[in-house]
Amino acid sequence: MNETNPVPQPEESPPGFHFDEQDDRPKTSGGKVRRIGGRRGRKPSKIDQKAKLERSRQSARECRARKKQKYLYLEETVANKERAICALREELDMYKQWCRDVDKGIVPPEIKEALKDAKQTAETSEDLNQSKNIMDRETQD
Repeated sequence: MNETNPVPQPEESPPGFHFDEQDDRPKTSGGKVRRIGGRRGRKPSKIDQKAKLERSRQSARECRARKKQKYLYLEETVANKERAICALREELDMYKQWCRDVDKGIVPPEIKEALKDAKQTAETSEDLNQSKNIMDRETQD
């Protein structure tokens, strides 16, 4: 007759362990004994939970404040862009009117002033260039 050593039968399972009914060994996962029910480590106290809830609330308040600031910034940016678009449209309408006037043979006074200013600017820059050339010659001599 074959005598085999029977696996000892514990009267009660150790706390936190679960035994298989077939072989009365603790269940294992990858060769390690697996505990039943919960996480490792200490259980959080009520004080820790209250502090955690308060930190969570504070974080949520800060998140809402950042979100509000972001939306205010975006609204301001949109308003600035809309004002710039309106100004550019007005300028474009002015140029279109000038083109219509020129096509009719009328030179608008604004164009005359712009041409006069451009001519003066060109003369001034030409005078500055001549002065600069003279100064350069004097320093070379």
